[in-house]
Amino acid sequence: MYSLYKSDVSYDKIFATQFEYNKKGPDMAEIKSTMEMVMERAARMAEAAPEVTASDDLIKTGMKRAADYINSGDTDFVTTLDSYTQAERGPIKQGMAQTLLRNIVLPRDVDLQSTGQTALQGILTLSQDNSEIQTICQELGQILDQYGQHKDQSTQQLEEALKAQMQQQQMPTDSESQGEINHAMHPQYNEELAKMLTTLNNQYNEAMNQRKEMILRLFSKQA
Repeated sequence: MYSLYKSDVSYDKIFATQFEYNKKGPDMAEIKSTMEMVMERAARMAEAAPEVTASDDLIKTGMKRAADYINSGDTDFVTTLDSYTQAERGPIKQGMAQTLLRNIVLPRDVDLQSTGQTALQGILTLSQDNSEIQTICQELGQILDQYGQHKDQSTQQLEEALKAQMQQQQMPTDSESQGEINHAMHPQYNEELAKMLTTLNNQYNEAMNQRKEMILRLFSKQA
C-alpha cells in the first residue's frame, strides 16, 4: 500500500540514544552546581529576613489583645497588662496601640464610626492617664466629629452650585413648565462630587495620621 507519509528518521537510533542517556544519567557536576546555587540563594534569603525577637512576639500579642477588644469590647487592658512584667508591657502596649489606631478611620458609615469610637476609647484606657496622649485623643475625636459636618456642608454647597449653573443654562421658557431642577442630572455631578470627597478625605486623613504618629511615639517612649 502506498503511504502518504515518509520519513528517513530511524526510530531505532532514537530509542538507542534515549537508552544510553537514561543509562548514563545526568552529569553529576551539573547537579552539584545547581544545588550550590539553591543553597546560596537560601542563605542569602535567610540573611535578608528580619530576625524575630521576643519584642516582636510581644507586639503581636498586643495586636491580638486589641483586636479582641474591638470585636467583643470585653477585654480589660489593665488586667491584661498586669499579667506581664514591666519590661514586657511596653512592647505589648505598642502592639495594642498600633491595632487600635488602625481602626480609627474617617466615619464613612455607622459601623466605621462605632468601631472608631471603640478604638479611641481603647487608646484612652491604654494611656493610663497620660495627659499628652489624652489631649491628642481629644483632637482625634474632634476631627472625626467635624468630618461628618464638613462633608455634609461641602456636598450641599456643591449641589447648590451645580443647580445654579443648570438654571443659568436653561432656555428662557415658562418657569412653571421647567419644574424642579435636579442637581444629580448635571453631567459633571458624579465627577465633581468624587473630586470634592477626595480632597476632603485627604485633608482629614493627613490631620489624623499626624496625631496617630504622635500617639505611637509617646507609647514607644513608655516601652
